[in-house]
Amino acid sequence: MLFIILFSPLILVISVFIWIKTKRRPIIKLRRVGYGGREFGMYKFMTMRGKVREAKSPRGIDDPRIYSWGKWLRRMSLDELPQLINVLKGEMSLVGPRPEMPGEVAKYRAWQRMRLDVKPGLTGLWQILGRKDLPLSQNLQYDLYYVASRSLWFDLWILIRTPWVVLMGKGAY
Repeated sequence: MLFIILFSPLILVISVFIWIKTKRRPIIKLRRVGYGGREFGMYKFMTMRGKVREAKSPRGIDDPRIYSWGKWLRRMSLDELPQLINVLKGEMSLVGPRPEMPGEVAKYRAWQRMRLDVKPGLTGLWQILGRKDLPLSQNLQYDLYYVASRSLWFDLWILIRTPWVVLMGKGAY
């Protein structure tokens, strides 16, 4: 709740900016898989042109569907601020594995499903150790390591390191 109050002015400013620029809803809901394999709607700021598809697409900094200002929001991870609503609703936590798309979870082997034993997080080990610069397999390894090693101190360490990594903008697009 504290984070929502703290970030609400920024969320409001970004929402108004997106609405002025696009005349579209500033916050979108994407299907993700969370704790126990249950699907939920994960909130994000809209940063792409047209109808967002979650299928395989050109990903990365050169994705032509991303607005120029959307690239900046993504680099600074500001597009993820609406996920604080998911945290408030109990669908996500501040720290945990990255929420995954249902199509990807459907391909999981039994050992990979262990990452669904905890709530997905707004930030996590994957974010502070490389973000999207890491191959998907390494992100999964970091998620599984987090699940096996989680503790209050580990969560605090990740939360303390996250702002620095976000400000540097490395690996975010």
